[in-house]
Amino acid sequence: MSIIADVLKKAVDQGASDIHLKLDEPPFYRIHGDLSESGFPKLSAEDLQRIVADILPGRLREKQGQALEIDFSHHEEGVGRFRVNVFLARHVPTLALRYVQTAIPSVEQLHLPPTLQQLALSSSGIILVCGATSSGKSTTLAAMINCINTNQRARIITIEDPMEYMFLDIRSVITQREVGLDTPSFHAALKHVLRQDPDVIMIGEMRDAVSLGVALSSAETGHVVFSTLHANTASQSIQRILNLYQVEEREQVRMSLAVNLKASICQRLVPASGGGVRPAVEIMINTPTVRKLLMQNKLDMLVAAIETGREDGMQTFNQALYDLIKSGTISEASGMEYSPQPEALKMNLQGIFLDEGRRILGDG
Repeated sequence: MSIIADVLKKAVDQGASDIHLKLDEPPFYRIHGDLSESGFPKLSAEDLQRIVADILPGRLREKQGQALEIDFSHHEEGVGRFRVNVFLARHVPTLALRYVQTAIPSVEQLHLPPTLQQLALSSSGIILVCGATSSGKSTTLAAMINCINTNQRARIITIEDPMEYMFLDIRSVITQREVGLDTPSFHAALKHVLRQDPDVIMIGEMRDAVSLGVALSSAETGHVVFSTLHANTASQSIQRILNLYQVEEREQVRMSLAVNLKASICQRLVPASGGGVRPAVEIMINTPTVRKLLMQNKLDMLVAAIETGREDGMQTFNQALYDLIKSGTISEASGMEYSPQPEALKMNLQGIFLDEGRRILGDG
């Protein structure tokens, strides 16, 4: 037997999201975004081959000799479920394992704005959760889906790559599909999703025009669609989506977004003063002002609309960082480091607010 059970148990006990196993190195854990050694000895080629033999499903044993990479799920008794990718490096099996969590934190536990709970319970529209890699997008999305699960009777279908949380039905009926294991591709799953009677659709990542097309058509027919997107700010998410299309298609897509977008949420994880991290969250809600700017193609004015829309539940990154600094949750230095406009934030902390947003909107 291999040491895999001990490696996985320690990973979960230490709060690791990912486990990396490679030749001539000890197992590494990713904890709160950082890699750290596990304390286990270095792995030999024989160790890695033994680990693969222990966890590879029987149905894939024949495929192992034909494919250079294999995806599968592994359930470790008493520990939990893991999404596994096995690939070759230096002609030796190398493994990346992702822990699929069943304990899904709530919006409150993640210290996210209460507005996200209200958005989660929307009756229709597209809700995007944006940010860089390892910014907590998937966890925020899971918390919002579980908010629906806790409060509403809904048919929820998720299409994910990889599956990072396992939902247990509370009030809703949830079906999770993992690309590579339950469906060959996002395209294949999305092709039939509207025939599966969903109320809510969660697309793991908005990666191309096909994904957005399904999201738009679903929202137009009264569904709620959640997805993640790689974008640096909530307002930039619009241009990021439009860039998925040919130039001649963008106006029609923009007009459709103006009607069907519910909100774009963007977050950054900032080191907290007491240890760990706290999310700084920018929120753009499709208010009448935002909708008008989208229709008129005045995308450069969206930031001003967010800045002046706090009564509607919106906030910019600087407004979020300002609140975190003033409450003592994060340091001023951390706020400056993560701010998209540190000079403006510095002025705010000195009590200077120029109210540029209202001036820009007034000029528009």
